[in-house]
Parts: sequence; C-alpha cells; structure tokens
Amino acid sequence: MRPLLAGIVATLMVAGLAALKPDVLTSDEKTAAAAIQEHRIRADIRFLASDLLEGRGPATRGDRLTQAFVASRFEAIGLEPGAPNGTWFQPFDLIAVETQCPETLRVTREGDRVDLRVREDFVASSGVQSETAAIDDAEIVFVGYGIQAPEYGWDDFEGADLSGKVLLVMNNDPEDDPALFEGRRRLYYGRWDYKYAMAARQGAVGAIIIHTTPSAGYGWSVVQNSWGGKQYALPAQGGPALQVAGWATEEASRRIARLAGYSLDALRSAAEQRRFRPVPLGVRMSLSLKNRIERRQSANVIGRHPGDDPAVAGEAVLYTAHHDHLGMKPGEGNGPPTIYNGALDNASGVATMLAIAEAFAALPQGPRRSVVFATVGAEEQGLLGSEYLARNPPVPVGRLAADINIDGMNIWGRTHDVAVVGLGKSTLDDWIRAIAEAQGRIVVPEAFPDKGAYYRSDHFSLARVGVPSVYLDVGTDVVGKPAGWGRRQQEAWEKAHYHQPSDDLSPDWDLAGAVEDAQLLFSLGVKVADAPTLPEWRPGDEFEAAREKALAALED
Repeated sequence: MRPLLAGIVATLMVAGLAALKPDVLTSDEKTAAAAIQEHRIRADIRFLASDLLEGRGPATRGDRLTQAFVASRFEAIGLEPGAPNGTWFQPFDLIAVETQCPETLRVTREGDRVDLRVREDFVASSGVQSETAAIDDAEIVFVGYGIQAPEYGWDDFEGADLSGKVLLVMNNDPEDDPALFEGRRRLYYGRWDYKYAMAARQGAVGAIIIHTTPSAGYGWSVVQNSWGGKQYALPAQGGPALQVAGWATEEASRRIARLAGYSLDALRSAAEQRRFRPVPLGVRMSLSLKNRIERRQSANVIGRHPGDDPAVAGEAVLYTAHHDHLGMKPGEGNGPPTIYNGALDNASGVATMLAIAEAFAALPQGPRRSVVFATVGAEEQGLLGSEYLARNPPVPVGRLAADINIDGMNIWGRTHDVAVVGLGKSTLDDWIRAIAEAQGRIVVPEAFPDKGAYYRSDHFSLARVGVPSVYLDVGTDVVGKPAGWGRRQQEAWEKAHYHQPSDDLSPDWDLAGAVEDAQLLFSLGVKVADAPTLPEWRPGDEFEAAREKALAALED
C-alpha cells in the first residue's frame, strides 16, 4: 500500500475508534448481545455432538443431517438463504480416497533393511486421485524443513535435483532465531500441507514428515486418527502431485537415518542453518498403495442478514465455523463403531455462530453492510469447504469486509484476557481491543504460537484470497483461578481429547467464557459492518498483496 493511502486509512480507522468512545457499544447492541445465552449454546452443542449425527464425517448421513439442522436454524432465526445459487446450500464435490496400505514399509541399503509397521511407525496416503499410487525403488533425501523463503534468504532445496526422490522432511519451521520465521510463532512454512506442496513442486514422488509432538502441536494418535480411513480432497485441478504423502514417528525416522549411517539429531541440527543443503541418504524404498476412489458431495450452509444501507449492502462481514468432524471408525471385530463427536471441535463453534446470528436478528435496526453466516464442510480434511467458499464467495472477495472465524470455544469459564491468533496482522485488532476494553478485558497474543493456529482453520482460506480475517483462541487468565491454571487445562484437554472419541459435551463445561467471547465477536461484526472503511491488513503483511488484487478486480 502506498504511504499516503496507508496514512489515510490509518487516520480513518483511528477516527472510527475515537467515535466509539466513551461508549463503545450502543444500548441496542448491548441488549442484542445479551440474547447470547449459555443454555442456547449448550443445547445446540448437545444436538450437534450427539451420536445420532455419527461424528459429522464429510459426505455422510451425519453431514447431511447437520446441514439440514443448520439451515433450519438459520431460517428460524430469520436469515435469508445466502448461497450463490439462491438456496441455503453451497454443494461441492469431494474425491474420497480410501487407501489400502501394506502392513510394512521396507527401507533398504545394500542388503540391510528397516521394516516400519503401518500406524505404529508410519502412515501413508495417496497423493493422487487414481486407483493406484506407487513408489518404485526411490532414494530418500533429507531436506531439513523443506522450505523456500526468499524473504529470509532460505532455500532447503538449493542446487538439488529431487525428481523421483522421497523427501524426509522436518515439521514446523526454524524457531531458535527470533529474526527468522518470527521465532516460535509458526508460519505457513511450518504446516504439513505446505511441506507436501513444496515436495511435489520439486518433482518428488513422495514425502515423509517427521512427527514429534512439539513440532506438530499434537501427539501421534492424532496423526493416526486424522490420516486413517477415507481421505478427502477437492477434485484435482492439474499441477504436480506426490504419489505418496506420509508421516513417520521420530523413532522410525531415527531408524531410517541410522540405516543411512547418520544421526537424525545431527541432520536436524545442520538443517537449522541457512547453509544447509539436501542430504541424499543412500537408502531406498518402494511402496504400492491400492486406492478406492469415490466422488461424493458435501455442502457449505450459508445464511444472510441483509444490510440496511443500499450504498454498502453489497459488501459483507462473513462469519465461518466448520460443521464437520471425523465421523466414525469401524469397531473391533463385531463391536460397535467408534464415533468422534467433536463437541468442542467444532460443534461449539457452530452453536456459537447460531447464537451470534440470533443476536443480529435481535437488533432493532440491522447494520449497514450485510452479514453472512457460513458453516463450512470438510475442514478436518484440509480446509476444503472454506477453500471452495473462497473460490466461490457469496459476494466478490473484494467486497468481503472481514472473516470472523469460530473454531473451538472456551469451556473453562470467563477470562480476563482475549487471545487473538495472529495478533498484529490487521486493523481488526483495533476493534477487538476497543470491545474487549468495554468488557473489562485485555487483548493478548495467542498462548501457543508454536502451534501455527492461524494456518490451521478456515479463516486461512479467506486470508489467502485477501480477506482480513480474525480467529480468537481461548484466554488462559481464568477468572477466580490461579495463574497458569487455564493454560494447564487447555494442554491437558488437548492431550486427552483433541481428535479423540472423548471430545464429548460434559456437564462440567463452564460456557460463561464462551458467551463473553461470542458477545465480543458479535460486537466486532456489528462494528465492522457499520464502519466507514473496510479493515486492512497491516502494511507488509503476507496477505496484503492478495487484498490489493481483490480490490483491483472490482475496478475491472
């Protein structure tokens, strides 16, 4: 953004915030926000996380029931159908790939070998949408973090021909130097989907990500559950693709390195430096996968609260929350299936969105811009529903004022703090601070920046096409609890329940904090929908260029 234009935008934003004080929220907004009640959120979570919906797996009966429930709730609230086809539903095709993987992956070197067991040591899925995927006697090459980042002078692939190779790659991004990759705050460079995409661009036939709990942000059981069974993707649109995308445990990766005559720790230490170059390991692997391919369909559910000002009603504030989870896994023997109900992740987010929609309906006069509510599908499969929504938005991307994403709510009680994932990326922060202050709370950065949450939920799909996007994490400074209690609760919950069958609604959940966060997100949407100017990315942000492109497209 040119300096003069940036200055004008900043001045208008400051003026807009100044106009909010001393009373940030109007009496009508406070009354409408009070319509957000704990018992309403809990009731919707109870239904969405019930066994009747069978875990809300994408393109299943439970998925269709969930869509119907959300559409009915939207209609009862008084929203209009908001999908581009004039209905509540935005259907999109999914390619379901169910892979039959051999029980053992054999890695060899001159007569010596390492045998890795499926699920216990590695998981592998097809990177291609075809009946077979195969790697035939390919060499494994250690490529460090597998990152190309010219802005940091970093290229883990420099000078290497990796065509036909299998890349062994570290998770996360370098974090020891705060001047590189924002230190411990994980960027998109640290995400597994980035690793696979970059490996494909190098012409590799396969990629194996080294799992550690600190580098992934979750344990090996999450990898087993998330990468087992059917894997879904949007229909392929051409371009490079891996034959096999896999994960290996740290111990399995050590065994591969030892077979090659290397220490895994030494390899990883070398990869922390800019001067690192790929290391051919001299070990080879073959793997043949048989795939069952199905074309199935899911849908985003979209409702619209029309704007009251004809001059800007064609612009919209977007709320997103994913309605899917992991579905069901077959039981052992003749036993019943295991259902992954996803109560926190993300029945709680959908229930909160419905409560926020009710608050908008309670306003005596709606905001100037339209407000769009979208529950999106197949998030757990790689943000697929939101990716489709970003490609096919209900209004042109340049007219989307902001995306307010809701993914997992506070179940531990009210907090003194409001944790903003990606704090500092956009001017939405200014509105959040003003509203939080009116609530008697303070805004803080996310408590777990190493988990890369900004790149793990649906707002990322909208940010990539330029829409200023915000996502709140759960605060850790819990009212009435000692310091550190909230952080310990979150860590314990994730270790025990994240992507596990035990993510169920519990009577001891305290949703008072969820209500307060929901009220903040409602007020944020009102203020953005009424503001004289649209939010902006901060100058130099990674998504600023995409926003300028989206705005320029409106002038064509």
